[in-house]
Amino acid sequence: MDDVVNETLQRAVRMWLERDVRPNVLELEHADTYPRAMVEQMREFGLFGATIPERYGGMGLTVSAYASIVEAISEVWMSLTGVVNTHLMVAELIRRHGTEEQRTTLLPQFASGELRAALGLTEADGGTDLQAIRTVARRDGNRYVIDGTKTWITNGGEGNCIALLVKTDPHAEPRSRGTSLLFVRRSDGYEVVRRLGKLGYKGVDTVELRFDGVSVAVDRLIGDEGRGLASALSALELGRINVAARGVGVANAALVASVAYSRDRHTMGKPIAEHQAIQLKLADMACRVRASRLLVQAAARAYDEGRRCDFDAGIAKLVASEAALDNATEALRIHAAYGYSTEGHVERYFRDAPLLCIGEGTNEIQRIVIARQLAGGATA
Repeated sequence: MDDVVNETLQRAVRMWLERDVRPNVLELEHADTYPRAMVEQMREFGLFGATIPERYGGMGLTVSAYASIVEAISEVWMSLTGVVNTHLMVAELIRRHGTEEQRTTLLPQFASGELRAALGLTEADGGTDLQAIRTVARRDGNRYVIDGTKTWITNGGEGNCIALLVKTDPHAEPRSRGTSLLFVRRSDGYEVVRRLGKLGYKGVDTVELRFDGVSVAVDRLIGDEGRGLASALSALELGRINVAARGVGVANAALVASVAYSRDRHTMGKPIAEHQAIQLKLADMACRVRASRLLVQAAARAYDEGRRCDFDAGIAKLVASEAALDNATEALRIHAAYGYSTEGHVERYFRDAPLLCIGEGTNEIQRIVIARQLAGGATA
Protein backbone atom coordinates (compact mmCIF):
# COMPACT_ATOMS: atom_id res chain seq x y z
CA MET A 1 0.00 0.00 0.00
CA ASP A 2 1.47 3.35 -1.00
CA ASP A 3 1.84 6.31 1.34
CA VAL A 4 -1.09 8.27 -0.12
CA VAL A 5 -3.53 5.39 0.33
CA ASN A 6 -2.20 4.74 3.83
CA GLU A 7 -2.63 8.39 4.80
CA THR A 8 -6.16 8.39 3.39
CA LEU A 9 -7.01 5.28 5.41
CA GLN A 10 -5.59 6.81 8.59
CA ARG A 11 -7.72 9.94 8.15
CA ALA A 12 -10.84 7.91 7.39
CA VAL A 13 -10.38 5.77 10.49
CA ARG A 14 -9.90 8.84 12.71
CA MET A 15 -13.01 10.51 11.28
CA TRP A 16 -15.00 7.32 11.89
CA LEU A 17 -13.73 7.14 15.47
CA GLU A 18 -14.87 10.67 16.22
CA ARG A 19 -18.19 10.41 14.36
CA ASP A 20 -19.41 6.89 15.14
CA VAL A 21 -17.40 5.49 18.03
CA ARG A 22 -16.67 8.19 20.61
CA PRO A 23 -20.34 9.25 21.08
CA ASN A 24 -21.35 5.64 21.81
CA VAL A 25 -18.47 4.37 23.91
CA LEU A 26 -19.93 4.98 27.35
CA GLU A 27 -23.21 3.23 26.56
CA LEU A 28 -21.53 0.16 25.07
CA GLU A 29 -18.85 0.09 27.74
CA HIS A 30 -21.25 0.10 30.68
CA ALA A 31 -23.57 -2.42 29.03
CA ASP A 32 -20.56 -4.61 28.14
CA THR A 33 -22.18 -5.05 24.72
CA TYR A 34 -20.36 -6.51 21.73
CA PRO A 35 -20.18 -3.63 19.21
CA ARG A 36 -21.43 -5.47 16.12
CA ALA A 37 -22.12 -2.37 14.06
CA MET A 38 -18.64 -1.01 14.73
CA VAL A 39 -17.04 -4.37 13.97
CA GLU A 40 -18.86 -4.41 10.64
CA GLN A 41 -17.52 -0.93 9.91
CA MET A 42 -14.03 -2.16 10.71
CA ARG A 43 -14.57 -4.96 8.20
CA GLU A 44 -15.62 -2.41 5.59
CA PHE A 45 -12.43 -0.44 6.21
CA GLY A 46 -10.50 -3.64 5.53
CA LEU A 47 -8.98 -3.80 9.00
CA PHE A 48 -9.47 -7.57 9.26
CA GLY A 49 -6.90 -7.78 6.49
CA ALA A 50 -4.75 -4.85 7.64
CA THR A 51 -1.38 -6.63 7.69
CA ILE A 52 -2.27 -9.49 5.34
CA PRO A 53 -0.34 -9.17 2.05
CA GLU A 54 -2.25 -7.82 -0.92
CA ARG A 55 -1.66 -11.00 -2.92
CA TYR A 56 -3.86 -12.79 -0.38
CA GLY A 57 -6.58 -10.15 -0.45
CA GLY A 58 -5.37 -7.99 2.43
CA MET A 59 -4.39 -4.35 2.65
CA GLY A 60 -0.69 -5.06 3.01
CA LEU A 61 -0.16 -2.39 5.64
CA THR A 62 3.23 -2.16 7.26
CA VAL A 63 3.21 -2.93 10.95
CA SER A 64 4.26 0.69 11.49
CA ALA A 65 1.06 1.90 9.80
CA TYR A 66 -1.02 -0.72 11.60
CA ALA A 67 0.42 0.34 14.97
CA SER A 68 -0.64 3.94 14.27
CA ILE A 69 -4.20 2.79 13.62
CA VAL A 70 -4.19 0.70 16.81
CA GLU A 71 -3.01 3.73 18.78
CA ALA A 72 -5.76 5.90 17.30
CA ILE A 73 -8.48 3.33 18.06
CA SER A 74 -7.19 2.75 21.58
CA GLU A 75 -7.27 6.45 22.32
CA VAL A 76 -11.04 6.34 21.72
CA TRP A 77 -12.00 2.79 22.79
CA MET A 78 -9.31 0.20 23.36
CA SER A 79 -11.71 -2.75 23.26
CA LEU A 80 -12.13 -2.46 19.48
CA THR A 81 -8.48 -3.31 18.91
CA GLY A 82 -8.99 -6.72 20.47
CA VAL A 83 -11.35 -7.70 17.68
CA VAL A 84 -8.57 -7.53 15.09
CA ASN A 85 -5.42 -8.14 17.15
CA THR A 86 -5.64 -11.88 17.75
CA HIS A 87 -7.25 -12.32 14.33
CA LEU A 88 -4.20 -10.79 12.64
CA MET A 89 -1.82 -12.74 14.88
CA VAL A 90 -3.39 -15.97 13.59
CA ALA A 91 -3.17 -14.66 10.03
CA GLU A 92 0.52 -13.99 10.62
CA LEU A 93 0.97 -17.52 11.97
CA ILE A 94 -0.52 -18.92 8.78
CA ARG A 95 1.51 -16.57 6.58
CA ARG A 96 4.77 -17.48 8.30
CA HIS A 97 4.29 -21.14 9.09
CA GLY A 98 1.35 -22.44 7.08
CA THR A 99 1.45 -24.28 3.78
CA GLU A 100 0.87 -22.37 0.56
CA GLU A 101 -2.50 -24.10 0.27
CA GLN A 102 -3.43 -22.83 3.74
CA ARG A 103 -2.32 -19.33 2.82
CA THR A 104 -4.20 -19.17 -0.47
CA THR A 105 -7.34 -20.75 1.02
CA LEU A 106 -7.56 -19.10 4.43
CA LEU A 107 -5.93 -15.68 4.23
CA PRO A 108 -8.41 -14.22 1.70
CA GLN A 109 -11.22 -15.30 4.04
CA PHE A 110 -9.38 -13.69 6.95
CA ALA A 111 -8.90 -10.48 4.99
CA SER A 112 -12.58 -10.20 4.09
CA GLY A 113 -13.72 -10.95 7.63
CA GLU A 114 -15.51 -14.11 6.55
CA LEU A 115 -13.23 -15.94 8.96
CA ARG A 116 -12.63 -14.21 12.30
CA ALA A 117 -9.97 -15.89 14.34
CA ALA A 118 -9.06 -16.42 17.97
CA LEU A 119 -5.72 -17.61 19.33
CA GLY A 120 -6.05 -20.49 21.78
CA LEU A 121 -2.98 -20.57 23.99
CA THR A 122 -4.00 -19.94 27.60
CA GLU A 123 -5.28 -22.53 30.05
CA ALA A 124 -5.95 -22.46 33.77
CA ASP A 125 -2.44 -23.83 34.46
CA GLY A 126 -0.77 -22.63 31.30
CA GLY A 127 -0.53 -18.91 30.66
CA THR A 128 2.98 -17.66 31.22
CA ASP A 129 4.20 -21.29 31.13
CA LEU A 130 2.68 -22.50 27.87
CA GLN A 131 4.69 -25.71 28.06
CA ALA A 132 2.31 -26.71 30.86
CA ILE A 133 -0.82 -26.83 28.68
CA ARG A 134 -2.98 -29.95 28.99
CA THR A 135 -5.12 -29.78 25.86
CA VAL A 136 -4.10 -32.81 23.81
CA ALA A 137 -4.51 -33.82 20.19
CA ARG A 138 -4.19 -37.56 19.58
CA ARG A 139 -3.34 -38.75 16.08
CA ASP A 140 -6.00 -41.12 14.74
CA GLY A 141 -5.13 -42.07 11.18
CA ASN A 142 -5.30 -38.94 9.07
CA ARG A 143 -7.00 -36.89 11.80
CA TYR A 144 -6.29 -35.31 15.19
CA VAL A 145 -8.77 -35.76 18.05
CA ILE A 146 -8.67 -32.84 20.50
CA ASP A 147 -9.61 -32.83 24.17
CA GLY A 148 -9.13 -29.99 26.64
CA THR A 149 -10.12 -26.52 27.75
CA LYS A 150 -8.84 -23.05 26.90
CA THR A 151 -9.60 -19.90 28.85
CA TRP A 152 -9.31 -16.11 28.47
CA ILE A 153 -9.76 -16.46 24.71
CA THR A 154 -10.50 -13.16 22.97
CA ASN A 155 -12.84 -13.55 19.97
CA GLY A 156 -13.55 -17.09 21.09
CA GLY A 157 -17.30 -16.50 21.17
CA GLU A 158 -17.90 -14.09 18.30
CA GLY A 159 -15.18 -15.58 16.09
CA ASN A 160 -15.60 -18.70 13.98
CA CYS A 161 -12.14 -20.27 14.01
CA ILE A 162 -9.12 -20.63 16.24
CA ALA A 163 -5.41 -21.44 16.06
CA LEU A 164 -5.08 -23.90 18.92
CA LEU A 165 -1.93 -24.81 20.83
CA VAL A 166 -2.10 -28.48 21.79
CA LYS A 167 0.08 -31.28 23.10
CA THR A 168 0.65 -33.82 20.34
CA ASP A 169 3.33 -35.59 22.39
CA PRO A 170 2.69 -35.18 26.14
CA HIS A 171 5.89 -37.09 26.97
CA ALA A 172 8.31 -35.11 24.81
CA GLU A 173 11.45 -33.61 26.33
CA PRO A 174 11.95 -30.73 26.33
CA ARG A 175 8.24 -30.15 26.81
CA SER A 176 8.08 -27.49 24.10
CA ARG A 177 8.91 -30.13 21.50
CA GLY A 178 5.59 -31.84 22.14
CA THR A 179 3.38 -28.88 21.21
CA SER A 180 1.66 -28.21 17.88
CA LEU A 181 -0.72 -25.66 16.37
CA LEU A 182 -3.99 -26.71 14.77
CA PHE A 183 -6.46 -24.63 12.83
CA VAL A 184 -9.96 -25.45 14.10
CA ARG A 185 -13.25 -24.08 12.81
CA ARG A 186 -16.26 -23.43 15.01
CA SER A 187 -18.19 -25.88 12.83
CA ASP A 188 -15.79 -28.63 13.96
CA GLY A 189 -17.68 -28.65 17.22
CA TYR A 190 -15.87 -26.86 20.02
CA GLU A 191 -18.07 -25.37 22.73
CA VAL A 192 -18.19 -21.93 24.32
CA VAL A 193 -18.52 -22.78 28.02
CA ARG A 194 -18.95 -19.29 29.42
CA ARG A 195 -18.17 -15.64 28.85
CA LEU A 196 -15.74 -14.28 31.41
CA GLY A 197 -16.39 -11.05 33.28
CA LYS A 198 -13.56 -8.50 33.36
CA LEU A 199 -12.59 -5.31 35.18
CA GLY A 200 -12.13 -3.47 31.89
CA TYR A 201 -11.73 -4.28 28.19
CA LYS A 202 -15.50 -4.38 27.95
CA GLY A 203 -17.52 -5.20 24.87
CA VAL A 204 -15.00 -7.55 23.28
CA ASP A 205 -15.78 -11.17 24.10
CA THR A 206 -13.44 -13.18 26.31
CA VAL A 207 -14.48 -16.78 26.84
CA GLU A 208 -13.69 -20.27 28.02
CA LEU A 209 -13.76 -22.99 25.37
CA ARG A 210 -14.10 -26.77 25.64
CA PHE A 211 -12.83 -29.30 23.12
CA ASP A 212 -14.43 -32.68 23.70
CA GLY A 213 -13.35 -35.16 21.05
CA VAL A 214 -13.16 -32.47 18.34
CA SER A 215 -11.73 -34.07 15.22
CA VAL A 216 -9.80 -32.25 12.46
CA ALA A 217 -7.82 -33.46 9.46
CA VAL A 218 -4.03 -33.55 9.65
CA ASP A 219 -3.81 -30.85 6.99
CA ARG A 220 -5.07 -28.42 9.65
CA LEU A 221 -1.61 -28.52 11.25
CA ILE A 222 0.03 -25.07 11.10
CA GLY A 223 3.77 -25.57 10.69
CA ASP A 224 5.59 -28.67 11.87
CA GLU A 225 4.28 -31.08 14.46
CA GLY A 226 6.15 -30.55 17.71
CA ARG A 227 7.08 -26.95 16.88
CA GLY A 228 3.84 -25.24 17.83
CA LEU A 229 5.15 -23.29 20.81
CA ALA A 230 8.00 -21.77 18.82
CA SER A 231 5.56 -20.75 16.08
CA ALA A 232 3.11 -19.25 18.58
CA LEU A 233 5.85 -17.23 20.26
CA SER A 234 6.87 -15.75 16.90
CA ALA A 235 3.34 -14.39 16.48
CA LEU A 236 3.55 -12.73 19.88
CA GLU A 237 6.02 -10.22 18.43
CA LEU A 238 3.13 -8.70 16.46
CA GLY A 239 0.86 -9.05 19.49
CA ARG A 240 3.28 -7.17 21.74
CA ILE A 241 3.64 -4.34 19.25
CA ASN A 242 -0.16 -4.17 19.19
CA VAL A 243 -0.36 -4.06 22.99
CA ALA A 244 2.35 -1.42 23.11
CA ALA A 245 0.45 0.70 20.57
CA ARG A 246 -2.67 0.31 22.70
CA GLY A 247 -0.65 1.55 25.66
CA VAL A 248 0.34 4.68 23.76
CA GLY A 249 -3.30 5.29 22.85
CA VAL A 250 -4.58 4.93 26.41
CA ALA A 251 -1.67 6.95 27.85
CA ASN A 252 -2.31 9.76 25.38
CA ALA A 253 -6.06 9.72 26.01
CA ALA A 254 -5.38 10.14 29.71
CA LEU A 255 -2.98 13.00 28.97
CA VAL A 256 -5.34 14.83 26.60
CA ALA A 257 -8.22 14.56 29.07
CA SER A 258 -6.01 15.81 31.90
CA VAL A 259 -4.70 18.81 29.98
CA ALA A 260 -8.23 19.84 28.98
CA TYR A 261 -9.58 19.41 32.51
CA SER A 262 -6.69 21.25 34.12
CA ARG A 263 -7.35 24.26 31.90
CA ASP A 264 -11.05 24.35 32.81
CA ARG A 265 -10.90 23.45 36.49
CA HIS A 266 -10.15 26.43 38.78
CA THR A 267 -8.96 26.42 42.37
CA MET A 268 -7.64 29.32 44.42
CA GLY A 269 -8.58 31.73 41.67
CA LYS A 270 -6.74 30.13 38.75
CA PRO A 271 -6.81 27.04 36.48
CA ILE A 272 -5.21 24.04 38.14
CA ALA A 273 -2.89 23.87 35.09
CA GLU A 274 -1.10 26.83 36.68
CA HIS A 275 -0.44 24.92 39.90
CA GLN A 276 3.03 23.41 39.94
CA ALA A 277 1.85 20.08 41.37
CA ILE A 278 -0.39 19.55 38.34
CA GLN A 279 2.26 20.81 35.91
CA LEU A 280 4.71 18.18 37.14
CA LYS A 281 2.17 15.43 36.55
CA LEU A 282 1.32 16.66 33.04
CA ALA A 283 4.98 16.90 32.07
CA ASP A 284 5.68 13.34 33.20
CA MET A 285 2.60 12.08 31.38
CA ALA A 286 3.71 13.76 28.14
CA CYS A 287 7.19 12.27 28.44
CA ARG A 288 5.74 8.80 28.87
CA VAL A 289 3.58 9.16 25.77
CA ARG A 290 6.41 10.43 23.60
CA ALA A 291 8.93 7.82 24.78
CA SER A 292 6.44 4.98 24.38
CA ARG A 293 5.45 6.07 20.88
CA LEU A 294 9.08 6.16 19.77
CA LEU A 295 9.68 2.66 21.18
CA VAL A 296 6.61 1.32 19.35
CA GLN A 297 7.80 2.89 16.11
CA ALA A 298 11.26 1.35 16.54
CA ALA A 299 9.83 -2.13 17.17
CA ALA A 300 7.40 -1.85 14.26
CA ARG A 301 10.16 -0.66 11.93
CA ALA A 302 12.32 -3.64 12.90
CA TYR A 303 9.38 -5.97 12.20
CA ASP A 304 8.76 -4.36 8.80
CA GLU A 305 12.42 -4.73 7.87
CA GLY A 306 12.37 -8.42 8.70
CA ARG A 307 14.79 -8.07 11.59
CA ARG A 308 14.41 -10.03 14.79
CA CYS A 309 12.37 -7.72 17.00
CA ASP A 310 11.37 -9.67 20.11
CA PHE A 311 13.76 -7.54 22.18
CA ASP A 312 12.42 -4.27 20.77
CA ALA A 313 8.80 -5.44 20.98
CA GLY A 314 9.29 -6.56 24.58
CA ILE A 315 10.74 -3.21 25.64
CA ALA A 316 8.00 -1.30 23.81
CA LYS A 317 5.30 -3.43 25.39
CA LEU A 318 6.78 -3.05 28.87
CA VAL A 319 7.29 0.72 28.74
CA ALA A 320 4.06 1.61 26.92
CA SER A 321 1.82 -0.54 29.10
CA GLU A 322 3.34 0.90 32.28
CA ALA A 323 2.92 4.38 30.77
CA ALA A 324 -0.76 3.68 30.21
CA LEU A 325 -1.22 2.54 33.80
CA ASP A 326 0.75 5.47 35.25
CA ASN A 327 -1.01 8.06 33.09
CA ALA A 328 -4.44 6.62 33.81
CA THR A 329 -3.68 6.76 37.54
CA GLU A 330 -2.47 10.35 37.32
CA ALA A 331 -5.51 11.33 35.24
CA LEU A 332 -7.75 9.90 37.94
CA ARG A 333 -5.96 11.98 40.57
CA ILE A 334 -6.06 15.15 38.49
CA HIS A 335 -9.79 14.75 37.80
CA ALA A 336 -10.49 13.71 41.40
CA ALA A 337 -14.21 12.90 41.84
CA TYR A 338 -14.89 13.53 38.16
CA GLY A 339 -12.27 10.95 37.26
CA TYR A 340 -13.86 8.41 39.60
CA SER A 341 -17.28 8.95 38.06
CA THR A 342 -18.64 6.48 35.52
CA GLU A 343 -20.13 9.41 33.62
CA GLY A 344 -16.71 10.14 32.11
CA HIS A 345 -13.93 8.24 30.39
CA VAL A 346 -11.08 8.54 32.87
CA GLU A 347 -12.23 5.68 35.08
CA ARG A 348 -12.33 3.51 31.93
CA TYR A 349 -8.68 4.25 31.19
CA PHE A 350 -7.94 3.28 34.79
CA ARG A 351 -9.74 -0.06 34.28
CA ASP A 352 -8.36 -0.81 30.82
CA ALA A 353 -4.69 -0.06 31.45
CA PRO A 354 -3.90 -2.97 33.83
CA LEU A 355 -4.76 -5.49 31.10
CA LEU A 356 -1.84 -4.20 29.05
CA CYS A 357 0.56 -4.99 31.88
CA ILE A 358 -0.52 -8.65 32.01
CA GLY A 359 -1.58 -9.42 28.42
CA GLU A 360 0.80 -10.92 25.82
CA GLY A 361 3.20 -11.86 28.63
CA THR A 362 3.22 -10.15 32.01
CA ASN A 363 5.57 -7.23 32.49
CA GLU A 364 7.45 -9.20 35.13
CA ILE A 365 8.21 -11.85 32.51
CA GLN A 366 9.09 -9.11 29.99
CA ARG A 367 11.72 -7.78 32.37
CA ILE A 368 13.25 -11.22 32.84
CA VAL A 369 13.33 -11.88 29.10
CA ILE A 370 14.87 -8.46 28.40
CA ALA A 371 17.56 -9.03 31.05
CA ARG A 372 18.40 -12.48 29.65
CA GLN A 373 18.72 -11.05 26.16
CA LEU A 374 21.06 -8.36 27.47
CA ALA A 375 23.16 -11.06 29.13
CA GLY A 376 23.20 -12.89 25.81
CA GLY A 377 24.57 -9.92 23.90
CA ALA A 378 21.58 -7.76 22.99
CA THR A 379 22.20 -4.03 23.19
CA ALA A 380 19.82 -1.30 24.24
